[in-house]
Amino acid sequence: MVAALVAGLLTVPVAACQGRGESHPDGFTVGLLLPGRALPRWERFDKPLIEKRLAERCPRCRVEYADAGNDPTRQRQQMTSMITRGVRVLILDAADTRALRSSIEEAHDAGVPVVAYDRLAEGPVSGFVSFDGARVGRLQAEALLTAMGDKAHGGNVVMMNGDPASPNAAWFRKGALSVLTGKVRIGRSYDTPGWSTENAHVNMSAAIAALRPEHIDGVLAANDAMAAGVISAFKGAHARTLPPVTGQDADLDAVRRIVRGEQYMTVYKPFRAEADAVAAMAVSLGRGGDPRDLATTAVDSPTTRHIPSVLLTPRAVTAGTVRQTLVKDGVYTMDQICGPVPRGRPPCSANRPHT
Repeated sequence: MVAALVAGLLTVPVAACQGRGESHPDGFTVGLLLPGRALPRWERFDKPLIEKRLAERCPRCRVEYADAGNDPTRQRQQMTSMITRGVRVLILDAADTRALRSSIEEAHDAGVPVVAYDRLAEGPVSGFVSFDGARVGRLQAEALLTAMGDKAHGGNVVMMNGDPASPNAAWFRKGALSVLTGKVRIGRSYDTPGWSTENAHVNMSAAIAALRPEHIDGVLAANDAMAAGVISAFKGAHARTLPPVTGQDADLDAVRRIVRGEQYMTVYKPFRAEADAVAAMAVSLGRGGDPRDLATTAVDSPTTRHIPSVLLTPRAVTAGTVRQTLVKDGVYTMDQICGPVPRGRPPCSANRPHT
């Protein structure tokens, strides 16, 4: 009886530690929450790359994935569900960085660290992995001025900014204005809820009606989805020529527009590096590590100071640099970019200048 009692007591500490996969320190569940399919990159690049990097760094770990469909309420429910089911750490790209604050506080209270991915959410996040947003805006503005040529001094620019609910939108805009201010006139500036093509089309149509297409010398569109709406608005207005238009995310459709001469540039953010950095931080936190050991800098959110962060370097891509960036890195092949060439048309070239 004494032996049985002792054996029973010895099991108590082990059982008490099994809440979040603690009985297997090298194997635990990582929750991955992405905002939705509005941007092609989430499903095409981020999700598979993060899952791959997590598997490489923690072969016994399991990934639980949820797509919010751009609905913050749905994402809050997904986070609560994951916390209840015992995930050890969360990787979160918030559909709304303010609306998810209470859920991040809930995770913190439950002892589940949250790594903010790509955009910085409010609340007690443990780490942040993204690209330097100010650098993104500067790359867009510098490329736009180059494409505008003589009109880079005193020309008229329309700014198609991102979703006002995202801190990244303000980050990009600030970087762009640091280059454009004092050089060009900002004829119109719009926020674009949802970063959507449709909203960008509506806003650009309004700018064209107010300014006339021939008086718009360039458009700084914050991402590729909005660039598509901008270009479609000019075509819908039967503009004789397209002004240079910027973008971001290196979406395949955008790269195709670039080699056709419709869109001037995009910003390529090497997704593999971002996925590797967030996987490293998540696995470290899941094993009880300190995110400061992996961080290269620290940033502040409206609620939290000195968040350990990794801010990576984005790259500008134009028609002349598609091969040495996107193709060289294996993001796309030339066949994917060019597709079948209709009879009578010249072959697709990723080195053709913008026209």
